[in-house]
Amino acid sequence: MLEIKSVEKGAELISVKLNGIEKLHDGETFWNRHSPILFPIVGKLKDNKTIIAGKVYEIGQHGFARDLNFEKIGDNSYVLKSNEETLKKFPFKFELYVSYEVKNNKLSTRYKVVNKDEKQMIFGLGGHPAFVCDYSSGKYRIEFEEIEDELKIFQLEDGLVSDKETMVKKYFKENRIFLDKHTFEKDAIIMKNLKSNKVYLKTEQKKILCFDFTGFKYLAIWSKENAPFICIEPWFNTADTVSSEGHFEEKENILKIDSNEEFECKYTVEFFE
Repeated sequence: MLEIKSVEKGAELISVKLNGIEKLHDGETFWNRHSPILFPIVGKLKDNKTIIAGKVYEIGQHGFARDLNFEKIGDNSYVLKSNEETLKKFPFKFELYVSYEVKNNKLSTRYKVVNKDEKQMIFGLGGHPAFVCDYSSGKYRIEFEEIEDELKIFQLEDGLVSDKETMVKKYFKENRIFLDKHTFEKDAIIMKNLKSNKVYLKTEQKKILCFDFTGFKYLAIWSKENAPFICIEPWFNTADTVSSEGHFEEKENILKIDSNEEFECKYTVEFFE
């Protein structure tokens, strides 16, 4: 049975216990977060700035939602509404809903973005959950649901997506990514053109979790050197590229919704004993 806890700051999930055993990073050692929400950008902007409708705006890495207090509207359910401060950074009126739902050993994270403005809204969105995992031991791997013969992998240069595609075989073997202490030496691994809707975090002997990211355009994995966790991150878009000219609407796979329209998505994690 799963037990979860979340807080109003960032509407962040801070604990996931399966039969009393913690599965989520403690938010203390190596990294001070558990499962932040990435909105209204994913990753980093070039020079932390972007151009929207001809005006320059400054937004920090992964956006501001993770650092703001949401309004609690139910059990593990929250909303963030745009205000004077958010409009200075991101010129759209919005409502961002976040909820966490448990069914047996499955945890679903749901996002809903509502455009409350009179103009079309463009935005980024993603998840960043960190799961307990001693990945540096070399015992763990990410296994894909489908045969990934069109997979592309990109990495970061000073927080920006490299224009150079990483050699897939550097990380990807036997339809798996075998994790070890060197995996994240160059920061996150960003994957696109995935056929799979699910990946498994496993050891040779057992499944740890199954991560269902159906509908998301990218999947990233990340950790810090020797840290006791791994982040499995479903994204709709990414950081700027190193060659970006800074126009927000030109970001690859930027999300767009018209006035009063809604965008909904979810990802689900199944935990195993």
